[in-house]
Formats: sequence, structure tokens, C-alpha cells
Amino acid sequence: MFRSLIRARSQSSSPLVTMSSITQRGNARPLSEAAGSHSRDKILVLGGNGYVGSHICKEALRQGFSVSSLSRSGRSSLHDSWANDVTWHQGDLLAPESLKPALEGITSVISCVGGFGSNSQMVRINGTANINAVKAAAEGGVKRFVYISAADFGVINNLIRGYFQGKRATEAEILDKFGNRGTVLRPGFIHGTRQVGSIKLPLSLIGAPLEMVLKLFPKEVTKIPLIGPLLIPPVNVKSVAGTAVKAAVDPEFASGVVDVYQILQHKTTPS
Repeated sequence: MFRSLIRARSQSSSPLVTMSSITQRGNARPLSEAAGSHSRDKILVLGGNGYVGSHICKEALRQGFSVSSLSRSGRSSLHDSWANDVTWHQGDLLAPESLKPALEGITSVISCVGGFGSNSQMVRINGTANINAVKAAAEGGVKRFVYISAADFGVINNLIRGYFQGKRATEAEILDKFGNRGTVLRPGFIHGTRQVGSIKLPLSLIGAPLEMVLKLFPKEVTKIPLIGPLLIPPVNVKSVAGTAVKAAVDPEFASGVVDVYQILQHKTTPS
């Protein structure tokens, strides 16, 4: 879901979205009762057509916010009704200029961009691309920036060194450019229902039981050498989405790094 942001198409095969033809909405947007107080908050989700990103878009809409998304493919392939209420942009985070039209009028950015590959590819996907977005958002006057990063997994970090190198570089850039207006979420395994083409993968069949058991252990056990990181509880994608949206719009929300235990405190919302 994430690598699609890294290489821009010179021509889009989809007639649905271009950077010069931005708005694509349904006839109506479902608003929460508090929509009036949210009318000035506009959230841009980077990677909003992916697994975590789509849940963030859905949750932000549920709360009554104006939501847009930027990715290489533009409009989500999902056919759910909520997708009609998102403004879909097509762009490339490695070409920062293409991000500027999507940032117009945006008050908060949530980035879900990340991916795997060679070490150099992972640095570009998880680091360079996101850092470009952070700089563009800061220059564009965005109030808050939220980043979906990843928990540390000890020695496993060395196996995918470029992944974590890119993630941590982005985190540093957010804290430098946004200070107490920047939030980094560090979940571990994110479970829920993941759409892959026409197939829905029930990741919660494994993740939910593990979450229930592992969250009973004290946080300190995750510091045990070698095995500790394996005891980091999984977290539901809805909890990640709810926490990300709250961090994006609530000035009282804690800035800096938010670990999985803090994310778990955010109750999941109904579908």
C-alpha cells in the first residue's frame, strides 16, 4: 500500500484524479454530531488508500472532518461508500512540488507511508519520501503532523536496517520541524481486516488473542534482551486510526513519541 507513493506516473491511466482535477466526492458526507466544531479542520492522509491509511480516512470522516488523501494511484480501489467522501489526490513524495496543491487549506497531515525492499529502497520509502512531506507541510503552514512509525524490535531491526533508519530519520525531522505539534505513533503488529484485492484477510484472528494476552504483561518485559521485543502487544488498526486522528486535531494530545501501550488506551470505534 505504501510503495505506490514513491514513483510518480508521467501519465495516469486513471481518469479519476489528477493534481489539476482534485475533487471527487459523493453526494453527501456522513457527519458526526460535532461536525460544526470540526468544520475548519482539514486532514490530509498520505497513503490513504492503504490498509492503515484507509482506516484513518474512515475514522476522520466518521468524526466529521474534511478528509483528503495523496498517493500515486489517486483514488482508492475500495468500493465502500466512505471512499466517495474523500478528496483523492495523485502525487509523488519524491517530487515535493507535486505535494503542494494537496496541502492547500490543510490543517493536519497524517503520514502512513512506509515499505520494504533493499536497504537503499527502504531508506527512500520510509525516510526521504516522508521527510520531503514533513518539510513541505511545515513550509505550507500545516499546524500538526502525525506519523505512523514502528516499534523497535531489537535485533530484528538489523535485518531490515534501512526500514528503521528511514523511520527514525523521519521522526527526527518531524520533531525538529513541528516540535510540540508533531506526534509519532510506534505500533507493533497492526491487526484488523486487511483488504487485498477482492480478498479480506482477518489478521485479528491472530492479532486479537495475542493483544489480549501480551498487554497483561508489564511494559518492562519488552526490555528483556532478545526476547523482550517479541512481547510487544499487537494493536487493532482502529485503535491506531483513532489515535492518529486525535493526535492530528487535538492540541492537548501528547506530542513526541507515542508507544503501543499508549495507543492501546484508545478504544476502538464501531465500524
